[in-house]
Amino acid sequence: MRTDGTIHDRQSLQYVLRSGLAGGVAGCVAKTVVAPLDRVKILFQASNPDFQKYAGTWSGAFRAAAQIYRENGVRGLFQGHSATLFRIFPYAAINFMTYDQAEALLMPTPDTQTNLRRFTAGAISGVTSVLFTYPLEIVRVRMAYATRSAPGASTRPSFLSAMRGIYTEGVSPGASSSPSATASTSVFSRFPILKFYRGFTVTVAGMIPYAGTSFLAWGFLRAHLLPPPPTFDETDSGPAHKRKPRAKATPLADLSIGAVAGALAQTVSYPFEVVRRRMQVGGLTRPDRWMRWGETVRGIYAAGGWRGFYIGLSIGYLKVVPMKAVSFAVWQFSRRVLDL
Repeated sequence: MRTDGTIHDRQSLQYVLRSGLAGGVAGCVAKTVVAPLDRVKILFQASNPDFQKYAGTWSGAFRAAAQIYRENGVRGLFQGHSATLFRIFPYAAINFMTYDQAEALLMPTPDTQTNLRRFTAGAISGVTSVLFTYPLEIVRVRMAYATRSAPGASTRPSFLSAMRGIYTEGVSPGASSSPSATASTSVFSRFPILKFYRGFTVTVAGMIPYAGTSFLAWGFLRAHLLPPPPTFDETDSGPAHKRKPRAKATPLADLSIGAVAGALAQTVSYPFEVVRRRMQVGGLTRPDRWMRWGETVRGIYAAGGWRGFYIGLSIGYLKVVPMKAVSFAVWQFSRRVLDL
């Protein structure tokens, strides 16, 4: 964070575009690093029948990845990654750009920084980015969820085929004719675009603690473990050439703080993420209607108890910790390169 910039400077178009570019690049690099783990985690969370036998252990994630590699090669490990990159650049760009703006408004100076304001700024940025990019997330999850044993899944789904599949989901011949199913079907028939927003409410509910905790931990740890940004000690009244320089943040420090922030955020928000994944693939298991919070939560609990809400958490740590570490580190590096 630059403390020498004013709110007006941050609201200039040039600053906003550079801020978005820095965030987008950071998101793409981080997601590419963890793409294979991301696919395995989605398969676990959504209870894909081909991979349920691997869920619940640390080694299961690697055995699942090995099976994917044997069946589909390296491309199988990155299945759905094209949709990920297509989504993550605008998502990360909006996320970090919005945080920059929220931070400037809520915490214009170091003296105004509080944990509540850090959390609020992070939550605002997370919800804003999800609002604009959620349909792309649905397509990505569907692509990653598909396996060879799924009906009609002889080939890897493309981005466009996944979109068509979601858009054309409807009532199967033997679908339920209950009032709730009929009402949901009517809504989907009239507004097919809503199919791209399955699980949106739980996503927003989970994003608030995830993004809020992530940026809270990031800001708190940097404020306490790293010196302020100015190069020289401004309290030193001596000649400029004799002032004692302050140490700058290093990539290793950014990686470490980002990793801790990611671990905390993942722990707080993970149950929401499990519910979200189940609702996102609901169009495959129950294409006739909109799966609600209550029934999704009850289904998860009935199948695995409270542990069901933490299925895949181990691989979640394996994925999120390095992802957030790389994301924050690349973000800071890009900010320095772009003079933000």
